[in-house]
Amino acid sequence: MPDSIPANSVGLVTPLLMQFDDPLTLACGRTLDSYQLMVETYGTLNASRTNALLICHALSGHHHAAGYHSMEEHKPGWWDAYIGPGKPLDTNKFFIVSLNNIGGCHGSTGPVTQNPATGQPWGGDFPALRVRDWVHSQARLADALGIQKWAAVVGGSLGGMQAMRWSLEYPDRIGHCVVIASAMKLSAQNIAFNHAAREAILTDPEFHDGNFLSHSTLPKRGLSTARVIAHLTYLSDDGMGQKFGRELRSGSFAQGTEEPVEFQIESYLRYQADSFSNVFDANTYVLMTRALDYFDLAREYGDDPVEAFKQAQCKYMVISFTSDWRFSPERSREIVNALIRADRDVVYGELESDFGHDAFLIPNQPRYWDLLTSYMSQIEVAD
Repeated sequence: MPDSIPANSVGLVTPLLMQFDDPLTLACGRTLDSYQLMVETYGTLNASRTNALLICHALSGHHHAAGYHSMEEHKPGWWDAYIGPGKPLDTNKFFIVSLNNIGGCHGSTGPVTQNPATGQPWGGDFPALRVRDWVHSQARLADALGIQKWAAVVGGSLGGMQAMRWSLEYPDRIGHCVVIASAMKLSAQNIAFNHAAREAILTDPEFHDGNFLSHSTLPKRGLSTARVIAHLTYLSDDGMGQKFGRELRSGSFAQGTEEPVEFQIESYLRYQADSFSNVFDANTYVLMTRALDYFDLAREYGDDPVEAFKQAQCKYMVISFTSDWRFSPERSREIVNALIRADRDVVYGELESDFGHDAFLIPNQPRYWDLLTSYMSQIEVAD
């Protein structure tokens, strides 16, 4: 909790719940007759409306990317380290839009909101989603804000998949595509991790086929286990070793004692799991991990990523981190190689880091800061 708002913060921000009444047909074939998106904006939209920048969130992200909702808030938005005046995503230059995607659990239409047909929470009946569904809803958001073309669409992990899909679905509405720690499709290992996490949720006896709210229960154990599985894959061996090693939280290895031993890493994971299960929705977790699994940028282009990227008109920046084994640098190099073969303009940075997949969220990384700053500063916007 800050004593005062930092000078380089966007300050106090108020989310806006926006209503959309035009039906949205989803990739699964079902239709949302209407929906709501929870949105935050930072900076000022210029007179020519050419300085707008869209932030696409990852699996557990949401609209609150920067600033504070109140002076009592314990921590700022999830990407506050990189969004604000004088930061890489500079609000002195850009009008930045961040939203909670449909299917989310932080205010946008999703499993925890009311299904108009029943008057009850959507729960397990919420439609299956694809990344392209989010992109289409974001295009309508741009329309509502009077933004014809984004100066850039930026995203890490699942957010990077959205940014790439934007460049293919709306090639004339995006100037730059910034893809961080992402991939054109998940590996079999990644799909397996997501399956294990979902199984923990789906087999929790309190899940009730996703309709746990109508049963006044929560599948907290399953969601906590899913979070532990996922969180382990976001960290690196070196990072965990440096932060926790084999240090004990409690207990002893002394002979003659039966006191249970708890390692610091166990305590940390338990805390992360408990915190997450108190604020996130199990159905949202299932929906979003499936969207991750289903994403394949080149599927409809004959499984040829070069042909896919030939549809794009924007410039790209791709960033990876050496210790990220969930979305390894090899996956980013595949993106870059396809872009080069498609004769698209691309900048690539492979950054040394001990923070694993979470590196794109971690502050105080000078090379990451400098690379983002350098690229974003070169994006031209009209007055």
